[in-house]
Amino acid sequence: MRMTPAVKNLLILNVLFFAATFVFGRSLDLDLNQWLGLHYVSAKDFGVWQLVTFMFMHGSLSHIFFNMFALWMFGTLIESALGTRKFVAYYLICGVGSGIIQEVATAVDIAPLISAVDSTMSDPTFENVNAFISKHVAVFSSESRQLVSSFIERYNGVVNTDPAEAASAARDFLPTYQDMYINAQTTVGASGAVFGILLAFGMMFPNMRIMMMFPPIPMKAKWFVIVYGLVELLCGIHGSDYDNVAHWAHLGGMLFGFIMLRYWRVQRYN
Repeated sequence: MRMTPAVKNLLILNVLFFAATFVFGRSLDLDLNQWLGLHYVSAKDFGVWQLVTFMFMHGSLSHIFFNMFALWMFGTLIESALGTRKFVAYYLICGVGSGIIQEVATAVDIAPLISAVDSTMSDPTFENVNAFISKHVAVFSSESRQLVSSFIERYNGVVNTDPAEAASAARDFLPTYQDMYINAQTTVGASGAVFGILLAFGMMFPNMRIMMMFPPIPMKAKWFVIVYGLVELLCGIHGSDYDNVAHWAHLGGMLFGFIMLRYWRVQRYN
């Protein structure tokens, strides 16, 4: 299909941002994902602009490739049907909406940690501190590794001889670790906006057949979108700590896309 204006410019913007991530990272040792990726609202590095900028950032070559491939494959058709101005509005609303839903999901994810920090702060006994470390402490950066190792060394050195100093060390460590952990929760990628486009494809062209890659069978667009949405929902509910995919952001893009398409009462083409 002929490349449409908005899709072409979005592709260019995403590639430029991705290239800038490497250029600034190597030449200036500046992590653009840290400043333009979406942080949780209470994190020290959160900025309201990140609700827009995060959808132009990507974590790897495969991440941007598959997002841009889907944007070209489905976005060109949707832009042709909606018109460029409405398509851009739709894309941005789906992207921002996915970020809002991801913020809610992050709040749910970090709630147990915050509760455990409060509980341990109020009674920093050896048993409670050990339980907190074994259940909630994870090394996710060199900074966090240094913080955790320094605390454990300090705590173990005084816990048997000076319980008051051990409790003070725990009270120093717990809120610092909590702030560091929350600030590390960063979301990047155009996937939320792309999932909104995918939903539009299923709603506007429900009977158009597409060939799936795995397994390689033809499927109507409406069933493809439904299956994809259900898979994302199940992964969001049952996702593990090692799952680095923002499934709720994907679903958020679809949710906001559904609301916009119903509000606009878009035409069904087949």
